[in-house]
Amino acid sequence: MPGENLSRDEAQERAALLSVDGYEVVLDLRSAVGDSDEAVRTFRSETTIRFRRTGDGTSTFVDLIAPSVDAVTLNGRSLDPAVVFDGSRIALDGLADENTLVVDARCAYSRTGEGMHRFVDPEDGEVYLYTQYEPADARRVYANFEQPDLKAPYRFSVTAPEGWTVWSNGAGERYEQDTEGVWRFAETAPISTYITCVVAGPYHYVTDSYTRGDLEIPLGAMCRKSLAKHFDADDVFLITKQGFDFFHDNFDYPYPFGKYDQAFVPEYNLGAMENPGMVTFREEYIYRGKVTQAAYEARANVILHEMAHMWFGDLVTMVWWDDLWLKESFADFMGSFVNAEATRFTNSWVTFANNRKSWAYRADQLPSTHPITADIRDLEDAKLNFDGITYAKGASVLKQLVAYAGRDAFLEGARRYFKRHAYGNTRLADLLSILEETSGRDMRTWAKSWLQTSGVNALTPAVTYDAEGRITELAVVQEGDELRPHRAAVGLYRLSGGELVRYARAEADITGVRTVIADLTGQEKPDLVLVNDDDLTYCKVRFDERSLATLRAHLGDITDPLARALCWSALWNLTRDGLMPARDFVAVALAFAGRETDIGVLQMVHAWTKSAVTLYAAPEWRERGGRLLAEGGLSELRVAEPGSEHQLTWARFFAATASTDADFQLLEGLLDGTAKIDGLDVDQELRWALLSPLAVHGRADEARIGEELALDDTATGKRHQVRLLASRPSAAVKAQAWAQVVESDTLSNALVEATIAGFVQPSQRELIAPYAEKYFAAIERLWAERSIQIGMDVVRGLFPGLQDDEATLTATDAWLSAHESAAPALRRLVLEARDDLARALRAQACDRLAA
Repeated sequence: MPGENLSRDEAQERAALLSVDGYEVVLDLRSAVGDSDEAVRTFRSETTIRFRRTGDGTSTFVDLIAPSVDAVTLNGRSLDPAVVFDGSRIALDGLADENTLVVDARCAYSRTGEGMHRFVDPEDGEVYLYTQYEPADARRVYANFEQPDLKAPYRFSVTAPEGWTVWSNGAGERYEQDTEGVWRFAETAPISTYITCVVAGPYHYVTDSYTRGDLEIPLGAMCRKSLAKHFDADDVFLITKQGFDFFHDNFDYPYPFGKYDQAFVPEYNLGAMENPGMVTFREEYIYRGKVTQAAYEARANVILHEMAHMWFGDLVTMVWWDDLWLKESFADFMGSFVNAEATRFTNSWVTFANNRKSWAYRADQLPSTHPITADIRDLEDAKLNFDGITYAKGASVLKQLVAYAGRDAFLEGARRYFKRHAYGNTRLADLLSILEETSGRDMRTWAKSWLQTSGVNALTPAVTYDAEGRITELAVVQEGDELRPHRAAVGLYRLSGGELVRYARAEADITGVRTVIADLTGQEKPDLVLVNDDDLTYCKVRFDERSLATLRAHLGDITDPLARALCWSALWNLTRDGLMPARDFVAVALAFAGRETDIGVLQMVHAWTKSAVTLYAAPEWRERGGRLLAEGGLSELRVAEPGSEHQLTWARFFAATASTDADFQLLEGLLDGTAKIDGLDVDQELRWALLSPLAVHGRADEARIGEELALDDTATGKRHQVRLLASRPSAAVKAQAWAQVVESDTLSNALVEATIAGFVQPSQRELIAPYAEKYFAAIERLWAERSIQIGMDVVRGLFPGLQDDEATLTATDAWLSAHESAAPALRRLVLEARDDLARALRAQACDRLAA
């Protein structure tokens, strides 16, 4: 029995057998409110599918995950649900050339963010619904052929409780409500199952419109009523309109899905989802307190990422999840591209270099790394491949493609791609053939190196000088299992007037093991050689000894923010690779982070610095390193410009690193008002950040945490409370948290995440050590019993990586050896966690040598 999984082979067989003409989906959501038992609360789902048999064979199956099926009718013939329905599939035989299938089922509301998620707002008791399907959870809401290449038009009809509004993809016309409270939606264009959508409830809804010539796009944005006071819809609409301007200017294909609603929804597993005409976002993008511009930039990036999907993914869709990159890599690239060129966030490529690429570099060095065009055998594989390779490495490679093929050729290729394959499905070869047309380049050779192999190259400068200090030869040495063609720039920097500035640059094709950059011969001796200047390619940047010494003493003197971000990232990669002691990275950070002007880079450096102490420093130096971080954070907090985003960022960093009585007394004073820092607004979100270390270190008990919840009795406040309760340094607390997550299945996805975050505390290694053995005993059962999303969260989140010694490595290897037949997706997660642990041990050994 396949269970809930679906293999690529099965999908190919089904696609060869049939094509789908259309769906009519009728949902009755009135059961979402009322006093029903939460454990058995269901809704009625009636689906009519019209499809044709186009290949050989007379039997197939339709996908549905539901507690029960009341009736199945195929071409007027009644099928016994007890016989044909196995819990995830309905078997169909005796197919005709043209078929009509009707399935009447009872589907379950979700608490895991998969399918039809139901949320009760603790602030006012209102109920909110939304759907989330990618890659294959539409079958939790209605019967369908759950694979991306069986596109079809959809008509949705939804009966909802009184006073609710319902939204769907609904392209082409506004929705209407009849006297019976039934919401009917216009038929969609042909789309895939995973991007259909329903949002329902008493949402706060704001409208606007986008006009371009004869094209008018109705705009909507929504959130829970209790968040309305924080909702800055005007800024959401501003970014939306700027995005539409860019895409219409450059894609030459009008937005094809009618209206454009954007819903910010609770307990969301992803950043957002590109349902055409009805995009859903995690509501954390509605900011309840003061945040930095980096947060607004991140939100703008996600808005633009999802908008890019309207073309890359929705209009033209991959055949199967092997080519997931055909949408996600492009959307990730476009998020930064459009941000930089069409919005106020003109430095978004700095954020990309420092943040997104960091995710890619980590993923590409795991044992589970894979080519950008991956081998996706089934849905479990697909779920795990929404990763740093598909998103951030793919986007990085597209940036390299733009440098390689040219911007105009790239955009012209996109235009032809949309027109040629509109409403269809594509594979890698379809895109490559078009890019060859527009660029004149051999895209297949390029793709073989960049898209069909895995791993990241390291590029290191090798420089020789003459007696007068001029460059006689500057070569770039490439390392890696696959030596790729890189279109890259090399910059030469020197100290001048207390600043480290670029005085020469050369762009070249770097190939093979060693490439001489002839254009730089004869230049004066640099203080810093920066390979991959301007971040054109995807690689780990290394330094010669002189350059590395310059960075240790002068990183903060680099005037160009992108060059500075690249150097921060390169030093972090050296630290992760065990080539630079963690304490040395901490020293550079403490010396220069206070001078970092880009707030996003500063926040990333803060995260890296905390990881350096927690994971990569020798255990005997951790306490000292932690103290240095807290002292440095407090020092910068006191001198930061009052009211600035830098002050807020340093306040959060200090709170996260606090560890002494004096630190805790200051945090307590900031909370109760007896201590003040000029300009620092201690709003509710900052209050939770200040209270968190007090809970972790036993200075805030359950009653004190409850007092804070009373000030913020909201859904967000509840998540903070759950996290802090689980973070307290008590064996009983840890036992309760473990039981709630591992032994029980009653928490929602958001509260599972919060409980795990509280349970795992670096300062409580000894307290949670006994759970290492329990983890390995539980994960295979847990994987089998829980949804994929919850399984991933628990297996990743509770891996005993803080028990960073050889014994834990041995225990991990023993589990892997004894569970060779475990689900491949589960083994992948454990292998990734093992690799992180082994990397930490290597880095600790490097750091110990620096003592």
